[in-house]
Amino acid sequence: MSKLQVTIDGHDFVVEVSGLQPHGEPLVVSVDGEPVRVSLSSLASPEAIEWAVVGNRPYELHVDHDLRWIDSPRGRHAVQVRDLEAAVTRPKSGDGRIKAPIPGLVARVLVKAGQTVEAGQPVLVLEAMKMENEIPAPRSGTVSTLNVSPGKIVTLHELLMEIS
Repeated sequence: MSKLQVTIDGHDFVVEVSGLQPHGEPLVVSVDGEPVRVSLSSLASPEAIEWAVVGNRPYELHVDHDLRWIDSPRGRHAVQVRDLEAAVTRPKSGDGRIKAPIPGLVARVLVKAGQTVEAGQPVLVLEAMKMENEIPAPRSGTVSTLNVSPGKIVTLHELLMEIS
């Protein structure tokens, strides 16, 4: 059995997983003590997960290979996973570069150069296809570079800002 603390957009959950099921079989996990059936499109790697069925609700997902965020139709969600049974917590990985996850228009910049931010804190709002997408800080630190301002049109993977 694995016992994990999963934090999604600042909300903590204790998740217990008893073991992996044969391919295609749903897992029964405990979330804050409540049993929940979960089916995943793949268990090969986080980025291979394209959908999940939690309870009876389907979700289309895109998962960062380092499990720092999950994209769903409702936007990008900051994720932290900590093994409660491990002797050492995994250090945060990745750099502080924030690149445009989609092409769009910068609707609002929520931080200034030199400002201190926390991991998962919204730093800007990107508008695409008439939807506003909050872009969170990938890590805690200081905004060292700010390459955008409200009204700027950005392309896919364009560097928006850096946090050091």
